[in-house]
This record gives sequence, C-alpha cells and structure tokens, in this order.
Amino acid sequence: MEQTYQDPTPTPKRDSNKFYFLIVVIVALVGSNAYMYFKDKKSTDKIVTLSDEKSRMQVEVDKIEAELDKANDSNVELTADMKEEQDLARQKIADLREQLRAGKLTESQLAKAQSELKNLRFFVTKYTSDIAELQKQNQELTVERDSLRTSVSNISEKATKLEAQNTELNSKVKVGAALKVGGIGIVPLRIKNSGKESDVTRASSAKKIRLSFNIVNNTLADKGMHDVYIRIIDPSGNLITSDNSSLFSAEGEDVQYTYRTAIDFDNTEKVYNIDWTNPGTFSKGVYTVMLYADGYTMGKSSFSLK
Repeated sequence: MEQTYQDPTPTPKRDSNKFYFLIVVIVALVGSNAYMYFKDKKSTDKIVTLSDEKSRMQVEVDKIEAELDKANDSNVELTADMKEEQDLARQKIADLREQLRAGKLTESQLAKAQSELKNLRFFVTKYTSDIAELQKQNQELTVERDSLRTSVSNISEKATKLEAQNTELNSKVKVGAALKVGGIGIVPLRIKNSGKESDVTRASSAKKIRLSFNIVNNTLADKGMHDVYIRIIDPSGNLITSDNSSLFSAEGEDVQYTYRTAIDFDNTEKVYNIDWTNPGTFSKGVYTVMLYADGYTMGKSSFSLK
C-alpha cells in the first residue's frame, strides 16, 4: 500500500492574514493621526488668526478713542446733534471693548465687530472733519469780529473827534452869534426939579448915566429880545451892585452884574439907549462900564467925573 508523504511544516495562511490586517490597521492609524494633525493645525491656525485680529481690533479701538478725545480738546462749542453723535460713538466703543474682552469670538461675531469698527472709524473721521470745519468757521468769525471791533473803534474814534469838532464849532458859532457893539457913548446926566435932564461933568451933580451904542451886523445872531447885563466899576475898583442884583454867566464864569435890561435886536444900524440911575452917589474919578449879552462881552468903555 502506497503511503502519501506529508510535510510536517504548518501552512502560514492565517499568520499572513494577520500581517495584512496589522498593516491595514497601522495605515488607518497613520491616516487618522494625519487627519487629526491637519485638523488640529487648521483649528489652531484659525484660533491664532482670530486672536491676532482681536488684538488688532483692540489697538484700532484705542486709536479711534484717542482721535475722538483729541477732537474734543479743540475748545469748539458742539451742536446738539454732534454731542448726541459723540455719546453714541463712546457707547459703541464701550460695547466693542466689552465684546473683545469677553473671550474667544466666533468668526461671525468677529465679522460683526469688524463691521461695527468700520462704521465707528467712518463716524470718527467725519466727526473730526466737522470739528475742523467748526474751528475754521470760528476762526473766520473771530477775524470778522476783530475786524468789526476795529471798525467800531475807528468809528468811535471818529465820532469822538467829530463830537469834539462839533463842540468846538458850536462854541465858535455861539461866539460868532453873540452881539457885539460897534461903539459906546456914555453921558453922565443930572435930573432937574422940572424932570428935565442935562449933561454934567461933576460927580456931585451927576445922578445917572446914559449908554448909547449900536450893534455890528451879525447874520448869525438870533433876531429878537436879548438880555443885556451891565457891570459898572467905580473909581476905587469896586463893582457897583444893588440889593437885588444876582449872578449871570459870562464866558464860562458866574459873575455879578450892576444892572440888567433887554434889547430888541433886528440886525439893523439903529442906536440903543440904556439909562442907569445910581442908587447911591457918584465919586470923582474914572468909571469903567462893561456890557454883556449871550454869555459873552459885548463891549467896554469908560467915563470920568470931576
């Protein structure tokens, strides 16, 4: 009987299968690790990118707030709308800071914050431009105000000069309008028992004097009644006054007068006569007679008695 020979070495089929399975497992693990590595790397890169953007935005918010503070240091009076816009901008800055401090931001949150930051940047740029325009307007108004002040000062100075000139002119007009005598004649008189009057030269017989004068032509003088004040100085240099005599103004001073009357001026060549009776007695010597009208001296003359 024929015997079949069998090889005592076992068939390695199962071991070969295990080997292949192990290779597959290793490949799968390597692939999984590679996937996880790249996935983690991508996630890490995103976190780093988000973190960098967050830091950049924080710096940008700081810059925007600094620009807003600088714009407010311009000492410009803000309008009500600008004050309201500034308050909204500062509130938005506070909100952004709070969001950036809140921790990790998602991509959508970051995108929203970036949009708000962009709007805030636009507002601050416009706000700064508006402040600059207000400063420009204020400077123009200041220049205009200073120019007006200079004009007012010049006008005031001119007005003062004109007022002084007007005062001087009025003074000259008053002087020019004052009545002036062309000549004065003084005659001492005595009064007889019959009432008739006659010229005298002796003091003992003189009772009164008669002033005769004419007024020089004066178109500036007012026609009509003018008060005439007479001052008579006796030979001793004393002013003769009556009990009821008082003061009048002449050339800026208040002085006493001897006698007061009035004349009707019509700017003609007529002669005016004024009689003054001495309430006392005449003394020997020279008497000085001065006439005044309209606050100025009309004329001056003298007479003597023996």
